[in-house]
Amino acid sequence: MFATRDSVRLCCASVRIRFAAATSPPRGDSTASRWRVQLPPMDKIPRIVVAKVGLDGHDRGAKVVARALRDAGFEVIYTGLRRTPEDVVQIAIQEDADIIAISILSGAHMTLVPKVLEILKQRDAEDILVIAGGTIPDDDADALKQMGVKGVYPPGTLIEDFVADIRRILAERDQATVR
Repeated sequence: MFATRDSVRLCCASVRIRFAAATSPPRGDSTASRWRVQLPPMDKIPRIVVAKVGLDGHDRGAKVVARALRDAGFEVIYTGLRRTPEDVVQIAIQEDADIIAISILSGAHMTLVPKVLEILKQRDAEDILVIAGGTIPDDDADALKQMGVKGVYPPGTLIEDFVADIRRILAERDQATVR
């Protein structure tokens, strides 16, 4: 299936953009075709919360990632700018998300990402996986993975590789829950 439609939902405290899956390719979007990949049949379309945590105000990359994930057939909930870790976890729980994708360029990844992981644990929502992208040094990326982050994606990561890795992460999770 290919994703094409955007719908906007107003929520209590903010505007969140929901990118939903549909059946025909987008019109007039030549860049989307290189990101569009068919998903294997599944019971549920995976939901990914794309979050900008902290004071980071640069969201172009997060919006590109959100659109690419939408075009790949995922359901994407974009939280908007300057969210607290508590906000992000609450949105992920309310939306029954499979993954929280944190986009961070501010350098606060070693403070904010572990806080998200901690809140997920406190709320007994550790089944929601966490990935992170942005300007994260390799040493910090390794430390985040040791803390439980499933993937870290630096600038320049190809969208195709990113989407394939998310599918792999979800497949591993699904196989682990079947056992």
